[in-house]
Amino acid sequence: MKKLLILAKDISSNGGGERVGVNLANELCKYYDLEFVSFFKENEKPHFNLNENIKTHYISKLKSRNFLYKFFMKSIYRYILSLKICFFIRRQNFDFILANDGFFVPFFKNKHTRYIRLWHLQAPKRKKKIFAKLDTLVILSKKELSTWQSYHKDIRIIPNFLSQIPEQNANLKQKKILSIGRMDRGDQKGFFRLLELFKLVLADENLRKWKLCIVGDGILKESLKARVKELGLCQNIEIKDFTKNIENEYLNASIYVMTSYFEGFGMVLAEASSYALPCIAFDVNAGPSDIIDDDKTGFLIEDKNLKAYAKKLSYLMKDENLRANFAKNAKQKAKEFSKEKIIKEWLELLS
Repeated sequence: MKKLLILAKDISSNGGGERVGVNLANELCKYYDLEFVSFFKENEKPHFNLNENIKTHYISKLKSRNFLYKFFMKSIYRYILSLKICFFIRRQNFDFILANDGFFVPFFKNKHTRYIRLWHLQAPKRKKKIFAKLDTLVILSKKELSTWQSYHKDIRIIPNFLSQIPEQNANLKQKKILSIGRMDRGDQKGFFRLLELFKLVLADENLRKWKLCIVGDGILKESLKARVKELGLCQNIEIKDFTKNIENEYLNASIYVMTSYFEGFGMVLAEASSYALPCIAFDVNAGPSDIIDDDKTGFLIEDKNLKAYAKKLSYLMKDENLRANFAKNAKQKAKEFSKEKIIKEWLELLS
């Protein structure tokens, strides 16, 4: 059995990259002798369930909650940790390394080791020399391909996969709109502009029985709650803590909305689609256009055009038949991201 190493930043956190790494590891360990290296261990246990047969290595522990300490550890010190990982790799005999972190690792890998980089962020303006050292670059979205072609000659598009396609579908008669994501500094998920456009929607008194539910955690949560009060929308907007039982949130909604400024892929759109939820998103880089077929499974809106977004959302809220039609198509679209289909693509790459 060939040996495979997966690298990630911190599998004890609930980041999207970490979830992708753990999901891949849990499937690929059926075919490879697999080990997992995590740069950091901020929490005691992995946030996502990792197969107990996978040997896991943590390079450093984050003991302090101090922001400056964590910034140092996850930026400057991270490059020092890369060297520790490099020494670890040199002592091993891996056939493949699959990484979504660790810039300098490909410079130190063994000659026979095939190094595959999974990239789920925007293309960096620098570091092209580092990308030249990769054997294969895997990106998530077709929309990114033209950007990345100057970085590497062997680029594969392999999207993230759904762990399962649920049998249950959302009840589209409910007057509830859902959005899920981290409320981090910088508001990457665009929750503040979601509040503004939902206020535009509620200008129509026929839609004032509808509720918006935002699910997530992060440093901006209290600021978002304060803004809801300022806008006078406490009766129509609920901000809830993230829950591991996220399925209930999907099943209790009838529309899913995303207002991100950018996305690595936007896996929540695929998840929402798998529950037969029509979706609306700004057409940003990258991912939404891979998941939403405009005017078929939902709507793609020109970025920053809040009025157009509010208009389309209102249209969908008023038309239950349209929601049902989009929902049927969305469920079918979600099958493109099934575990079976995507793992087959990974096995072909790792052959």
